[in-house]
Amino acid sequence: MKTSKVSGFYKLSRKERLEFVKNFAELTDEEISALNEATVDFGIVDRMIENAVGVMSVPLGVAVNFLINGKDYLIPMAVEETSVIAAASNAAKIARAKGGFKTGSTEPVMIGQIQLVNSKNSEKAKKLILENKEKILEMANEKDPMLVKFGGGARDINVRILDNGMVVTHLLVDVRDAMGANAVNTMCEAVAPFIEKITDGRVYLRILSNLAIHRISRATAVFPKDIVGEEVVDGIMQAYLFAKHDPYRCATHNKGIMNGVDAVVIASGNDFRAVESGAHAYASLNGYSPLTKYEKNKDGDIVGSIELPTPVGLIGGATKVHPTAKICIKILGVKTARELGEIIAAVGLAQNFAALKALASEGIQKGHMGLHARNIAIMAGAKDEMIDKISEQMVKEKKIRIDRAKEIIKELE
Repeated sequence: MKTSKVSGFYKLSRKERLEFVKNFAELTDEEISALNEATVDFGIVDRMIENAVGVMSVPLGVAVNFLINGKDYLIPMAVEETSVIAAASNAAKIARAKGGFKTGSTEPVMIGQIQLVNSKNSEKAKKLILENKEKILEMANEKDPMLVKFGGGARDINVRILDNGMVVTHLLVDVRDAMGANAVNTMCEAVAPFIEKITDGRVYLRILSNLAIHRISRATAVFPKDIVGEEVVDGIMQAYLFAKHDPYRCATHNKGIMNGVDAVVIASGNDFRAVESGAHAYASLNGYSPLTKYEKNKDGDIVGSIELPTPVGLIGGATKVHPTAKICIKILGVKTARELGEIIAAVGLAQNFAALKALASEGIQKGHMGLHARNIAIMAGAKDEMIDKISEQMVKEKKIRIDRAKEIIKELE
């Protein structure tokens, strides 16, 4: 039986890592070759965006040790920041001792907004829109019969009156395995003239909302005190309470979560900007607060949980166009967008736990600086085995600076 539990994965050569991934995900030789080349045909790039001139590569790695709902996963993560993948893998290893991550999610329902302005009587306009709910849903679903065929489509509406008198209709659309922006926007465009017709107002914006409160993914995990350390457990609890009561700390707390979340979203070819904006907006609904929560159970273990919107898809966009994104989806082995969202939530929780654990013990810099020192050594001109020698010397001296790296290069030469 295949497993994502790996010890010392970082010590393996690139060839050995790729061989492990190939066997785990049953990749073809062609897919491994595509990962090896680390390039994308410019013809594809030129069709993806306008005014294309090249490709900005981002390092792609895999997080190991993830056990989610009893299933092993290798998690592709595209990220340029050091220590992110190592931290997620370490947290996943700790969580395995108590069964890994348990996840769940709501149906993939997105919100489309139709903005009505200049209505003389906002309450009357709201009433008229709600009275015509079935007609509005029918008109919306006529625009995407394929989505309806696969079990999705416009499900409901609700209407809000803003404090400035604007009447905003929310069209709730089950988008199945798509991210949903195109389908929702098309439906909003379709029903806007009818809403304008039955009211005395004027419709302006007809567009999806990235605050996807109906498309939520959750994850929880138990991190045993026997592995973490009782004092560190207390430190993690204090770090969490700091974020809960201070927005300045909370911003960095949630940023750490998004280190993991965004990396998986990018690797899968999804829109990390949509996920990022939705997550922070969700955290702000009742005053800016952490996306994760922590508590001790009766055994003194620390229990972590996370809840956030995950508007991601498996069809459409770069997910089906970008060759590396397609390979990443195969490595994940996901079958639905909901499963992908739940994996993203688990990674976000793992990333956050790892950061809090580091802060509560040796400090965030110790592990991070070792990796940072390598980058500084490379920036100073070090090559091959000299990179490790210089980085180790700088860490030992606690002088991780480019000028010191250059001095060591001269000394070694």
